[in-house]
Amino acid sequence: MKRRDFIAGIGSGATLAACTPAAQQSNESTERFSWRLVTTWLPNFPGLGTGVNTLARYINELSAGRLQVQVYGAGELIPAFEVFDAVSQGSAEMGHGAAYYWRGKSEATQFFACIPFGMNAHEMNAWLYYGGGLELWREVYGRFNLYPFPAGNTGVQMGGWFNRQINSINDLRGLKMRIPGIGGEVLRRAGGTPVNLPLSEIFTALQTGSIDATEWVGPYNDLALGLHNAAQYYYYPGWQEPGPTLECMINMDAWNSLPDDLKAMVRIACQATNLDMTSEFMARNANALEQIRASGTDVRAFPNDVLAALKRLTFEVVEELAANDPVVAKVWTSYRDFMQHARGWQLISEQAILNTTSL
Repeated sequence: MKRRDFIAGIGSGATLAACTPAAQQSNESTERFSWRLVTTWLPNFPGLGTGVNTLARYINELSAGRLQVQVYGAGELIPAFEVFDAVSQGSAEMGHGAAYYWRGKSEATQFFACIPFGMNAHEMNAWLYYGGGLELWREVYGRFNLYPFPAGNTGVQMGGWFNRQINSINDLRGLKMRIPGIGGEVLRRAGGTPVNLPLSEIFTALQTGSIDATEWVGPYNDLALGLHNAAQYYYYPGWQEPGPTLECMINMDAWNSLPDDLKAMVRIACQATNLDMTSEFMARNANALEQIRASGTDVRAFPNDVLAALKRLTFEVVEELAANDPVVAKVWTSYRDFMQHARGWQLISEQAILNTTSL
C-alpha cells in the first residue's frame, strides 16, 4: 500500500509540475525592466546605428519583453561623445560606441577597440573571448562603474579620404585630418593635426575644407555618408583601424539589478550582434566599393614607405604610453603577447590562403 501511495504521489507531482508555469519551476524573476541605450552613432545609420537597433531587438525578443531597450541615437538624448559619462553615472543604462573615444578617461581604453597595425577582427575576438582581453576590459571599465561587452566590428577599415595625394610621409605635414585614438597621435608625430569629430560633422568639415582628410569606416558607411562627393582620393589599407571592436557598455548598478537569466540573454544578444555586424560589413563593403569606383573616385594604396614610417611611429607611441601608465602596460602586454602568438598561425592560414588569390 505504501509503495502504491508513493508511486501515485510521484504521478500527481509530475502532473502538478506540468501545469506549473516555467518561471515558477525555475524560480526565475518575472520583474520587468525598461532601459535606455544611448549611442555615438546617428539614428538608424547603416551598419552602426542599425546594428544597435538589432542589439536592442535581440534583447527584447530573447527576454520576451521582460527587458525592453529603447535606442537613442547621437543627439537624441545626449551628444555623441557624452555616452561614456551618461552610462557611468546612470543617466542611461546602456551605451554603444568605440572604446578609443574615451582615451581621456584612460589611455588603456583604446586597446579594446583597436590600435594601428594591431589585430584584425578575428584576432580581436580571439583575444577578448579566449585570451583574457575581456577580463582586462572589465577591470579597466569597472573603475567607472561600467560593464562592457564586445558588440560589433567593422573589420579592416579604409585609410581615409584625402584632397591631396600622399606620396611620402612628408605629405602628411600640415594635414588636418579627422582621426581618433592612437592613430591621431601618430598623425601628430608625422606632422599632421588630428581632429576628433562625431559622425554628424564629418561630411561638412571635409566638404568646406575645415579638414583636409578624414577616415571614417569603409566603403559601406563612407558611401552612405557621401564622402565620395567631398574628396578625390580614397586610400587603403586602414592602418589606423585593422579590426575595431565596438562596445556595449552597461551601468554596473543596472547590470547587477538583473536576474541571472536576463544577464545571460544580454550576453547572448551582444555576442550575436558582434557576429552579425562583422558579417554585414564584409558583404556590404564589397558592393559599396564597386559603386565608389564607378563614381570616379581615385582608389589607391598608401606607399609602402609611408606605412613603414607610420608603423614605427605607432609603436613609439604605444611603448611610451605603457612606460607612463601601469594600466596601459598591463593591457598592452596581454594584447602584444596574444597578437604575436596568433600571427604565427595567421601567416600560414588566413594570410597564406589570401596570398594564393594573387597567383
